Amino acid sequence: MSPDLLAILALIIAYLMGSISSAIIICRVMGLPDPRSDGSNNPGTTNVLRIGGKLPALLTLTGDVLKGVIPVMIGREMGLDAMLLSAIGFAAFIGHLYPIFFRFEGGKGVATALGVLIALHWMLGLTVLAIWLLAFAITRISSVGAIAAFSAAPFLAHYLWMPDGMLGIAGMSILLLARHKENMKALIEGRERRFKR
Repeated sequence: MSPDLLAILALIIAYLMGSISSAIIICRVMGLPDPRSDGSNNPGTTNVLRIGGKLPALLTLTGDVLKGVIPVMIGREMGLDAMLLSAIGFAAFIGHLYPIFFRFEGGKGVATALGVLIALHWMLGLTVLAIWLLAFAITRISSVGAIAAFSAAPFLAHYLWMPDGMLGIAGMSILLLARHKENMKALIEGRERRFKR
């Protein structure tokens, strides 16, 4: 198989893996409401935590992180360069946002994007995670952690760890921030929900 066809196949597989919605599947298996129509109507970890508790949320988080990690690791085993690896990560992220298996109704992509960053460069991933945790610890608002962490991610990639993969990382960050526009509006208006200490 030619390198170009191999790269295209890797991108398709990444998108399909990203399209496996951990939140929807876990909620169905565990008899919980559909996260697309309950709570915040978002099929992601934070909403699953609200409607189902810690175990379903942990399973959702694990599944969403892995579908960011695994495609990138497969691409690395195939010997693809950093630019293609970031494109593969971006494809998995797009799958999470617009899953073909679930009427293109996906989540906001924080856990999957984090999985991609960890697989691309572990220090980059852990630094972005640390920013999320710090912002969340200060505010107790999940969206603040996501907005802070992924506002910083492209700059950290470009200046410190992965300049060749910065384009895919920037694309993920821009789309992730766009998916949080309602959260940003709620923050400005003082309506965004906090987690209790």
